[in-house]
Amino acid sequence: MITAVDTNVLLDVFGADAKFGRASQAALRERLQVGGLVACDVVWAEVGAAFESPSDTRFAMDRISVQFNAIGQEAALAAGKAWREYRRRGGPRDRVIADFLIGGHASVGGFRLLTRDRGFYERYFDDLEVIDPSQ
Repeated sequence: MITAVDTNVLLDVFGADAKFGRASQAALRERLQVGGLVACDVVWAEVGAAFESPSDTRFAMDRISVQFNAIGQEAALAAGKAWREYRRRGGPRDRVIADFLIGGHASVGGFRLLTRDRGFYERYFDDLEVIDPSQ
């Protein structure tokens, strides 16, 4: 099964995070062995901010076999629905729509999601299988 990857896991690896880097790297390897790895537009943009150039970003993502997979209309609408529910429950505006787009992309695409933000995604995307490399 294909696994969508959240920004935090990729930045753990690319930034050699002392606390989460090894666990995130191991989780990426494991998920790659059982299926492909994808990341949506939002994740590519967020990861791209950590590199000097777009070509450096592409090189890094290619090196760990993460494929670009665009957010479609249904995923965007699912994200909007989840964000509305979040706000209805009293969630503050500090959680940006980007997180909901990542969740909607994985959920509608039928992907698992590799992220350290487990609770949030499980709360707003019931059908999403979330894998947390830090646990």
